[in-house]
Order: sequence, then structure tokens, then C-alpha cells
Amino acid sequence: MTDPWKATDAGVLRFPSGRLVRGRGLRRPLPDGPVPTFAVHLLGERPPEVPWEERWLRWPDFWLPRSREEARAVFREAWELADAERVEIACAGGRGRTGTALACLAVLDGVPAARAVEFVRENYHPRAVETPWQRRYVRHFTA
Repeated sequence: MTDPWKATDAGVLRFPSGRLVRGRGLRRPLPDGPVPTFAVHLLGERPPEVPWEERWLRWPDFWLPRSREEARAVFREAWELADAERVEIACAGGRGRTGTALACLAVLDGVPAARAVEFVRENYHPRAVETPWQRRYVRHFTA
């Protein structure tokens, strides 16, 4: 078992269960401190190689994941690993796709889907989940 993130680390969201997941924009440098042990990269094109385990979820900027089934499986894996691992969710800017994925993880963690976007905006970034269709995706996401 690895040391999880600290809730005080930049970009780290604490879910009601106590799980911690770091959201990040890949356009910015890797933050100081521990590196992830598992990452989900939400990008339209293949991300650069990283030295830790990662999953690439095809997800064009401002849109939705190409495969809802794959997204659900990747989100479930990330949520389960976040119980003991350093999990990072990242897109290019760290708000829209990352916020949407974090809101889906919040639903998996027991936050009602109707409140998940608000939860992420209050606890991660006030402009997370950028588009109306991303908000609708979260509202219809089920655990």
C-alpha cells in the first residue's frame, strides 16, 4: 500500500468516504511532492508516456467520453484504487473533463448525481464541469 495524497495538497479532492483524488491540468508542470501511482488521462489524443500506471480515456475537449461503458469502468477502477493509492484525474486544462470525471467519482462515492457538480465546484474548482452536456452527463451518471 502506498501513501495517499494529503488533503491539503493542491488540487486534491476529498470525497465523503475519505478517498482522495488529485485533479490536474496536464498543460501545467507536475506539482512538487509525490507522484501518482495511477492516473486517468482524459484527452482526445494519446497522452505522453508516464512512469506510473495510467488509463487513457478518449475524450475530446469540451465534449464527453467516446465510450460511456469504458468511462464507467475506468471511473470505477480509479475510485476503487483511491482507497489506498495516489490517484490522479487529468485533462489538458484540469477543469471541464477533469471536473466531470471527479463528479462521476463523487456519484460512485455516494454523492447524489443531482448534487455532484456542486460538490466538485465547492471542493475542487469553482469552474469545474464546463459545458451543459457535461453537467447533464453527471446528472444521468449512476453508480
